[in-house]
Amino acid sequence: MTAAPPPPPPARRPSRVVGYLFALGAGATWGTTGPLSTGLYNLMPATSIGFWRVLIGTIALAIWGVLFHRDLFRADRRAWLLVGLGGGAMVALFEIAYQFAIGGVGVAGAAALLYTAPVIVAVLARLILKEALTPTRVALAFIVMVGVALTVTGGSNAGAEAARMGVTAGIAGGLLSALSYALTSLMGRYAAPRYGVAKVLFLEAVGGVVLIWIALAIWGRPPALPPSPAAWRGLLGLAAGSVIAANLLFFGAMKRIEAAPASVAATIEPVVGALLALMLFGQRLTVLGWLGLLMVVAGVAAGYVLEGLKKQLDAETEETGRPV
Repeated sequence: MTAAPPPPPPARRPSRVVGYLFALGAGATWGTTGPLSTGLYNLMPATSIGFWRVLIGTIALAIWGVLFHRDLFRADRRAWLLVGLGGGAMVALFEIAYQFAIGGVGVAGAAALLYTAPVIVAVLARLILKEALTPTRVALAFIVMVGVALTVTGGSNAGAEAARMGVTAGIAGGLLSALSYALTSLMGRYAAPRYGVAKVLFLEAVGGVVLIWIALAIWGRPPALPPSPAAWRGLLGLAAGSVIAANLLFFGAMKRIEAAPASVAATIEPVVGALLALMLFGQRLTVLGWLGLLMVVAGVAAGYVLEGLKKQLDAETEETGRPV
C-alpha cells in the first residue's frame, strides 16, 4: 500500500510588508499634487491644471484598456449616468475646487481641508445610509476639525496665486473638494462591486474631462493649452504621479492588505505635501500648524483603524471614491 501523496504547499500569501509599502507610496505620491500644482501656477492658469491632469490620466487609462482590458469600454446606460455623469461631476468639482484650495491656503491647508472628507462621509452615511454616528466617530470628527482649523490658520502661502485667490476662496475650495471626495466615496460603495474599480475610475474620468471643459467654457475660462515644454513636463509629472502611479500603488496595496490599514498608511499624504511645500516654496507651518496637521492625520487614521477592527472591509467597496 503506497503512502498518500503529500498535500500541496499552501499558496503563498502576498507580502503584507509590500502592501504597506505600496500604500505609503500611494499616499506619498498623492502628496505631490499640491507642490506640483504650485509649481505650475507661474506657467498656466490654475483652472486649466485640473483639466489637463485628468485628461492625460484618462488617455493613459484608455491606452491600458485597449492593450489589456477591453471590457473597460463596455458599460450600460445606468453606469454612464451614475458613474460617468454623477461621478464625473464630482471629479470636475474636485479638480477645480482643489486648485483654488492649494492656491488660497497653501498645500498643507488644502490637504487638511481635503481630509475632512471622512467626517463628511460619516455624516452623510448617517443621513443617507442610516449608519450609526457613534460618540467615538463624533470625537474623532471634532479632533479632525480642530486640526484643520489650526493647520489653515497656522500656515503661510506666499506668492501671487495666494494674493489673487485669498484665504476665503482657499477654504471654500478645500471644503468643496472634500465634499466631492465624500460624495464620490459613497457612489463608489455602490458602483465598484457592480462595475469594478478600473471601470469606475475610467467612466468618472471621462465624465470629469467633459464636464470640466463645459464648466470652464461657461465660466469664460476655457482650458488653455500648456504654453511651454516646462508646463507640459509639469502636467505629465502631475498626471503620471497623482493619477496613474498613486492609484496603481493604492489598489496594489489593497490586493495585499485590507482597505482599512491601506487607508491608514496613505494618510501620510498631507505630511509629505507639507514637507515638499516647505522645501520647494517656503510654505511654512507654525508649531500649532504642525500640531493641527498631525491631529488631522491621527483623527482620520484612527477612524480607519476603528472601521477595520469593526469589520473586514471589502477592497473594492472602500476607498474607491477618491476623485481621479
